[in-house]
Formats: sequence, structure tokens, C-alpha cells
Amino acid sequence: MTDATVAAPTWAARLRDIADFPKPGILFKDIMPLLADGDDFRAAIAAMCARWRGQRLDAVVGIESRGFILGAAMAHELGIGFVPVRKPGKLPGKVLREEYTLEYRSDCIEMHADALPAGARVAVIDDVLATGGTLVAALALVRRLGVDVVGAGVLVELDGLGGRGRWEAGLPLHAELVY
Repeated sequence: MTDATVAAPTWAARLRDIADFPKPGILFKDIMPLLADGDDFRAAIAAMCARWRGQRLDAVVGIESRGFILGAAMAHELGIGFVPVRKPGKLPGKVLREEYTLEYRSDCIEMHADALPAGARVAVIDDVLATGGTLVAALALVRRLGVDVVGAGVLVELDGLGGRGRWEAGLPLHAELVY
């Protein structure tokens, strides 16, 4: 997690808050302006990748939808595979499914049942950690394949929503920015 005494990276200024999205009372952290700037996007991906360099990883698992963007870019940068975790009905073939609850609704995610071989080492990536429902569901889903989850990473953690507390104790969870 980013130390609160350290100045935020310059790319952090590209994030914007959108009030009352997707419903009243939610303050949405929008990463799209960051993605639109090549230099800042590159810097953010480099920061996220730095935590995983030197570790043996076979793939990055990215959670739909913004976790796809960050995870795929990280996998490319690290020279490893990318595996998507999708919303229901988006993947052909046999899938595994995991249900979870968010701060404003419940949902489920899926991944191909043969996406990773048993024993593969992966990092799970998403854009924002809020209540932790999606990230914890992805951890459970990926583990059903018998893989070794080395840890997880997010671009932004919303500290006051308790997501980190739902994450498995002792398993690394890295956040580049904490609000």
C-alpha cells in the first residue's frame, strides 16, 4: 500500500470523482482520464508492475472491466499471460461461477474452467478496491482451479469501505493510491 507520507504520483491527478454513480450516494473513482493519457497510463502500469518484478508469475488475472485494461497492460509489460474474469454469459465453453455482494448490488463473475493449469502462479488485478466483494470473489474463483494466488493489486483503494479487511490475511494486496 502507498505510504500516506509519500506524495501521490503525478498520474494520480488524472483520476476523477463522479458523484452519485452508478446510484445516489456512491462516489465513483473514474480512471478513464488516466487511460487516455499515454505517458501517465504507462507510468501507472509501471508502478503496478514494479511490485511483481522478480517474482515468478505465470499470468495476470484481470477482473472485468477496468481490471482487464490494467491487467492486460501489466501482463504485456511483465511478458506473461493474461486471463480474464468476466461477467456472466460472456465466455463460451465451460465456466466456473462465483457470486458476491457489492456495496450497492449483488452479482457474479465467471472464468473458463480450463483457463489456468493447477499450480500456476498468478496475481489478481482490478482497478478499485471498495468493499472487496469482487476481489474476494475472484480469489475464490481462481483458487477453484488449483492455482497459487501470489497476491492482488489495485490502482485505487477506498480505505473507508473496508475492502482490505475482507481480503485474506497474510496474502499480499497492493494499492497504488489509497483514498
